[in-house]
Amino acid sequence: MLVTHDPLDAMVLADRLVVIEHGEVVQEGTPAEIARRPRTDYIARLVGLNLYQGEAEGHTVSLGPALAMTTTEELVGPVFVAFPPSAVTLSPDRPDSSARNAWRARVSGLESHGDQIRVALTGTEGDLPLTADLTTVSVAELGLHEGAEVWATVKAAQTHAYPA
Repeated sequence: MLVTHDPLDAMVLADRLVVIEHGEVVQEGTPAEIARRPRTDYIARLVGLNLYQGEAEGHTVSLGPALAMTTTEELVGPVFVAFPPSAVTLSPDRPDSSARNAWRARVSGLESHGDQIRVALTGTEGDLPLTADLTTVSVAELGLHEGAEVWATVKAAQTHAYPA
């Protein structure tokens, strides 16, 4: 048994993980299971995913009163939807693309993340916080800075929905 606060140690060394938040067990399984299907925002951040909880009806997941996401999985009931920051594309104008999910967003932060820039975003109405990973060239070309407004898109094929 190994007890650690270092998520990298846990993911690399463990055969099985038990994740505890605020004194409660919130998820347990193999490192691959936990990384593939995180069940809390904390775990999603540790494994580097955007995570949302909503109500599915077919390929549409309702995330709030006027906010929905299209997924490739067809589900019904409470679900989680996850996707990596690398799946998020940013553009200054509403893109004319095949991406089924598109939102107006505002840049709330920029930080170096390896050889990329991790862009923190919130919906222009304060909803749907998400992160995107971009190259430094893309950040410069888009003229991104805190407060900048952009369109964020994610293809349905790049999302992963699973029962809550």
